[in-house]
Order: sequence, then structure tokens, then C-alpha cells
Amino acid sequence: MRKVFLSRRAFLGASAAGITAGFSLARANAAALPLRLTADRHTLEVNGKPASVLGLRGPGSMPGLQIDPGQHFLVTVANRCGEDTIVHWHGQTPPYLQDGVTQTGGALIADGTELTYDFAARPGTHWMHSHHGLQEQRLMAAPLIVRSAEDARADAREVTVLLHDFSFRDPAEILAGLGRIDDRGMATPGIGQDMEMPGMVMDLNDIDYDAYLANDRTLADPEVTRVERGGRVRLRLINGAAATAFWIDLGGLEGRLVAVDGDAVQPLAVRRFPLAQGQRADIMLRLPGAGAFPVLAQREGDRQRTGILLATPGAKIVKLAPQAPRAAPAADLSLEARLSALQPLSPRRPEMVHRVVLAGTMTPYVWSIDGRTWRDHQSLIVSRGQRVALMMVNQSRMAHPMHLHGHHFQVTAIGATSIAGALRDTVLVPPNGSVTVVFDADNPGRWLLHCHNLFHMMSGMMTELVYDKVA
Repeated sequence: MRKVFLSRRAFLGASAAGITAGFSLARANAAALPLRLTADRHTLEVNGKPASVLGLRGPGSMPGLQIDPGQHFLVTVANRCGEDTIVHWHGQTPPYLQDGVTQTGGALIADGTELTYDFAARPGTHWMHSHHGLQEQRLMAAPLIVRSAEDARADAREVTVLLHDFSFRDPAEILAGLGRIDDRGMATPGIGQDMEMPGMVMDLNDIDYDAYLANDRTLADPEVTRVERGGRVRLRLINGAAATAFWIDLGGLEGRLVAVDGDAVQPLAVRRFPLAQGQRADIMLRLPGAGAFPVLAQREGDRQRTGILLATPGAKIVKLAPQAPRAAPAADLSLEARLSALQPLSPRRPEMVHRVVLAGTMTPYVWSIDGRTWRDHQSLIVSRGQRVALMMVNQSRMAHPMHLHGHHFQVTAIGATSIAGALRDTVLVPPNGSVTVVFDADNPGRWLLHCHNLFHMMSGMMTELVYDKVA
């Protein structure tokens, strides 16, 4: 069975005619055939042990999709994974019924059926993942790269790295165990550690994972990407982990950070920086010559790490230890405070300000927005055309990477300090801290705002932004 979404233009016209939109027969784009994306189930070997995982495979059975410069987003998703699913296009700004979430009106793709999406693609390094249950933890995720004309002109090798956290345990079992207290009054295994920070104690790493993956591989057998001696590389990093923030370590390389979350920033020299769940970073590298150059991702508050190798022809490949010499600090806003958008929003005072309070505890394991979980959430109401500010205040001991669907916002304050920050779709809000973002309400509909720690979201930390009481 195949379903086709109405395009944005057709959707608006159909709405005006009083047709219920979203899953209606629509005229396909005659100028191009859809790209095909398959949701499947396959076996992945992790440190020598087989695991049944989910995945999203594009043309040639490669993970994910690459959209060429100027190419429309016309994609048919074929569900062959053995269960219902849905795909969220993280970083894209489609009409809301094509956002790939059931909570705001999207329909599940039943096993054995297909659904075609049709909207204008937003350039940049993005990704796609299931927004159904805990499938994202089962690796139902993949890169979504939309190349620009500038990318096509650049003399640079493009290398994409998708990071994951992995467990052999059933994600439902993991979730059920979080916050549970045993007969001795002790938290069950899987609850993360405390970390002392100046003036506070914070919680880190809800879950102890079996492995950390870079392009589905561990450092026991890392991906080795061949590059030219002295060549240029555009490194597209995606943190697709369900519950893990990483510190990216370029080792002996110095890179220029040129984009975050698919949006260009004023170039910034970097060697080591944090990357929270859902965030992306584009790094331009000039290799110093021949050799093998590791690009590593180390879990915050821990020694465990993963990564890939960039290697010139004939370079000796040295085995890398899966544990760093010392634990990484907690992910923070040290990079965020230095970023500035290459094309910031136009100066304008917000007409609508929402103060959003993030709260929750590890025991019991319940996370909320404005004192409510998704089950009894209260929508954030805005009007089309408004400049909207979200002041996100974190009253918990754990950081929350907050993601707004359907929009890209500009970071304008960290705590009480105003900044002219980056454009993003996901920003980390630190424990007992606050971050303010602004955006223009130019994409009407119902849009989720949630923590991109999957287990926080599933335990309540999600609400929605609604334009003019759209049903």
C-alpha cells in the first residue's frame, strides 16, 4: 500500500477547498522520481557479538540519504522492519503533517506499506530517526545530508559520522528500570553517576551502555576513511545517541567549525568541543600530510569513546584504545558562548515570550515541562508572523538538549548574558541554568518541543508549540 503526502502548495490549496489534508491521493512530482528509503531490520556485530537492530537505508543500501543541490525532498519510505514506524526529518522544516511524528498528527507507516514525502529541502547536515516508541535506541536513525551549491563547488572530501550509544538490552527494559529502587533502598544498575561542579552537583549518564558507535562500529574495528595527503575534508558530525553527550576530539588536527545543526556560523578554530544529543557540527580540516588521523567522541563524565580514522594511502593504522586516559568533563556551553550565526535573524523585539521550566528527578524517573508531562501538557500558543522567544529554565540536576521541530532558532542568551549566538534546532540547557532562543513563527502547525534524551522525552519532557489553535 502506498500513500502520498500533498505538497505544501497543494496542501494549502486543498485546505482552502475544505479537503482534509495529509494522507490524500496527490499528483506526484512529474519532474523527478522519489528517492527510496527503506526501514529495515538487520544484524549488526558489536564487539564480536551479533545484535538485531533497525535501520534506514537509502539508494545502494547505504545508511540515510544525500540530497543534491537544489533537489526537492521527494522521498518514498518503504517500511520493511517488521513493525509500524515513522520517520522524523530532524533539521528539516516541512509542513507539520510531514514532520514524521504521531503526536502532532502524523500517521504511522504500517509494516509492509509505503509513504511518500514531498517538500522543499533545507540544506545542511541533518539526520533522520524514528519518533515512534524507543526505536531510535534500536538504531532506527541515519544521516540526512542536503548538499548546497557551495558544497558541490568546494574541493573537499565529505565525511559523515553518525554517533550512537548501544545496548544489547531491550530499550523497554532499560526504561522500566530507570528510577527503580531495590529492597536495600539503592538505585538499580543503569542509573548514572553524580559529578561535582562548582557550586552544584549534577547527574550524568542515566544509562550504562555496552558500546558507543561511530557509523555502526566501535574502536575495536573502526571505520577507516581514505583521504588525500594534505587534502581538505568536510567532516559532518551527527550525535544520534539516544542518551549520551560526547566531547569531540580532533587529536592532532585543528579544524574550522563552519556550521552547527546545518546552519552556517562565523568560522571558529576548534580541536575539542561538546556535542549534545541531536546536535550536528561541520568541521573543515586541512590534513597536514600523510598519516592516520583519529576523530574521537568521548562520553561526557567517562573514559569510554568511539570514533573513526582518516587515513592517507599507505598510512599505518594503529589500534586505538576504547578508553581515554582520563574522564571527560560534563558537556557544557563553552562552545555555545563563542558561536555566532553567519546569517543571524533580523533585529526585532519578540512579540511573544514563553518561559519554559524544565524539571525532574532521577528517582522517581519523571521529567516535565512547566510541571506537566506530555500526558497532560499545556501547549505553547503563538501566532503566525510573531517573533517568539523561549526562555528555557532548567530546575533539575541534569542537562537537557532541547529540540524544537519545524524551526531553527537563534541563541540569544546564556543565563543572564546576552549573546548574538548560532542558529540551531537543538540547544543544551545546563543544570540549574537557562538558555533563551528566538525564532520567527513562519511555519504554522503543531510542533513538538522536547528533550532529545530519548528516555527523558519518553518520561514526560515534551510539549508542543501551536500556531493559532491549529487542530
